[in-house]
Parts: sequence; structure tokens; C-alpha cells
Amino acid sequence: MAAAARLCVVAVALTVMAAAAVEGKSYNITKILAAHPEFSKFNEMLSKTRLAYDINRRQTITVLAVDNSAMASLDHFTLPTIRHILSLHILVDYYGSKKLHALSHGATASSSMFQATGSAPGTTGYVNITSHKGGKIDFISEDADESAKPSRYVKSVKEIPYDISVLQVSSVLSSSEAEAPVPPPAPVNLTELLSKKYCKSFASLLAANADVFRAVNETKDNGLTLFCPVDAAVAAFMPSYKNLTTKAKTAILLYHAVPDYFSLQLLKSNNGMVTTLATASESKKDYSYDVQNKGETVTLDTRVVNSAVTATVGDAEPLAVYAVNKFLKPKELFKVVEAPAPAPEPSKKHKAAADDTSDESSDDSGDAKAHKGSAAPAALARWVTAAVVAVAALMLMA
Repeated sequence: MAAAARLCVVAVALTVMAAAAVEGKSYNITKILAAHPEFSKFNEMLSKTRLAYDINRRQTITVLAVDNSAMASLDHFTLPTIRHILSLHILVDYYGSKKLHALSHGATASSSMFQATGSAPGTTGYVNITSHKGGKIDFISEDADESAKPSRYVKSVKEIPYDISVLQVSSVLSSSEAEAPVPPPAPVNLTELLSKKYCKSFASLLAANADVFRAVNETKDNGLTLFCPVDAAVAAFMPSYKNLTTKAKTAILLYHAVPDYFSLQLLKSNNGMVTTLATASESKKDYSYDVQNKGETVTLDTRVVNSAVTATVGDAEPLAVYAVNKFLKPKELFKVVEAPAPAPEPSKKHKAAADDTSDESSDDSGDAKAHKGSAAPAALARWVTAAVVAVAALMLMA
């Protein structure tokens, strides 16, 4: 009985752990740091450099945060260089306070996002972590010169075990490679780019609106994804466009611009709501849409229209431009298309007739098709249960 009880306890514990692993935990570094005003500058620069997005999409991460006074040392660097420096403060492994104070041999080296993204040559993107007597922990970059002082662990800010750890360190990590000037992106003539491929009509609309043209061009060097309707889509929408107010025309054009860089692979792997330049221009309006993918096709669902990405017009970080087959209509300006109502229940007479023919076709019934979407979760549940029992038995035998 005791063994059976232990088996039950182990099985329940492992089931909970497995369920948590399947469900996954989500976090938002911007929201975490927003609760700590002493890190407001660090938080702001994570957003401006687009590192916040990179942090949120990773499953195991440690962020070495520095307070506002320490961030002053970065004031003379350009934004691309600051991105490199701060990416050195993002370790692609989990280090909670407990793990830091229990380092094997008192030291280790961790790869940073600067290393993991290929921006750092050789091993210059590694950070050495050393535990000293008295509980003091030092962080120093692999390529720091001999005169550089290590950054010291101050406190744990937020820990979600094995997902994200946010630690305060005393100063910005020094690295000659990370601090090296980053060449500016090659100048891009957006109107010329759009006119050459698929989007000549949309380019004309952008160029004709001074506010939109300025906003898009000011954003493109810091991270911009632009969805341009193909010429046929613009032609089909023009009667509606001409009837919009000047303010609405500006909003709908800005609605096609997302103030962040998304490669096509990122669009396919990171579905969800995105905000737009129209969001920033209209403080009380949402102006967002849902990015989804069906197989290899990326779609944009505004709740008014569903538009698909049909081609890549240009993709060179920090700017990505994609052609879409429909003009994006925001729910703030157009009537939302409601989902179709569910089909009515069949009458008793039709239901009886269907039941009479079900014996020979039960494997291919409509009900089986309706529940096809639940097959994967069910299979996963069976797999988890089998794994739990197997692991529990092994633990009892040990």
C-alpha cells in the first residue's frame, strides 16, 4: 500500500509538471520591469532596440538589468550599438539567485544573446560568472579588457523558475566588440522599392500623404514591417478610400505599418496581435490585427477583412516589406464581419434517417471530422500519461 501511495503521489506530481510544460508559461519583460521605476531607462531601451520582443519569445532567459543611473553610461552610443551592448546582458540560460550561489567550482560561462544571434565574433559574446566567498557574484564579458571592473550582482528582481530570471547588476557590462560602432543600414528609397514590385499604387498613396510618408520613413531605420496591398487590391478599394475623411485616410495607411521588424519566419512562428503606427497616432483607438498562419501562408485578420501575404517585396533588417492581397480595413473605420452562426440542429426526422445509415460509415462520420481537431491534444495526453507512469515506476525501483 505504501508503494502504491508513493506511486500515486509521484504520478500526480509528474502529471502536473508535464501539464505545465505542455501549456508553457508566458511573460512580458516590459510589464515585469514597468513595476520597477528604477529600471525605466533600461526598459525603454529594450523596447527601442526590439530586444524586448526577442526576450519574450524565448523560453529560457536571464536578464541582467541595470538601474537608471548606470544606464547613463550608454548615452553617447547609437541605437544599433546599444542593442549589441544590451544583448550582452541577456543570457540564454536560466540563472536564479539560488543557482548563482550554488555554481559548480564557483564559476561558469554563459552565452548571451549577443553570442547566440551571431553578432559576436568568436566567443566574445560569452559572459563569465564568478561566485566569491561571502555570497558576492561577479559578471564580466569574455572580451573585457584588464582594466574593466566586473558588474556585481545586486538582487533578484523577478524569477519565474526555468523560464525567466531578472537580476539587477551594478553596472553595464564592458565589451570592446559590443561597443564597436555599428554601420548604419543602407539607405532605402521606400517609394522606389514599392513601385518596382507589386505595390506601385500603394506607394503613390503613401507619397501623397505627407504625415504618413514622414512617419514611415522615420520608423524604418529602427524597425518596421510594412504590408503593402498589391495594385489590384488598391484599385478595388479606391471607391471606399475616396469617401474617407482626411484623418481616416491617414489612419488606414498607418494601419499597414507595424513599428517592429518581422522576418517572414518570425511572422510564421510568432502569431498573435500586433500594434501599428495607427495605434500610436490614435491614443484611444486600438488599430491592431491578428497575425496568423495557415501552413506556409501568413494571414492578417482585422475582423473586417482577412488578407494574405503573397510575396516578399524586401527584407533586410530593420525593414521588411510584404505584399498582401487585400487592403487592410480596421474595425475602427469599418463594420466588423461577424462569424457565421452555427448550423441549426437537424430535425428529429432527418436525425433518425442519419442514424439508420451510421452503422456502415461510422469511421467517416461527420462527428469524427468535427472532433478531428482534438485528436492531437488527446494523443498528447495519452503520451504524457504513459510517460508519467513509466517514470514513476522507475523512481520507485531506484
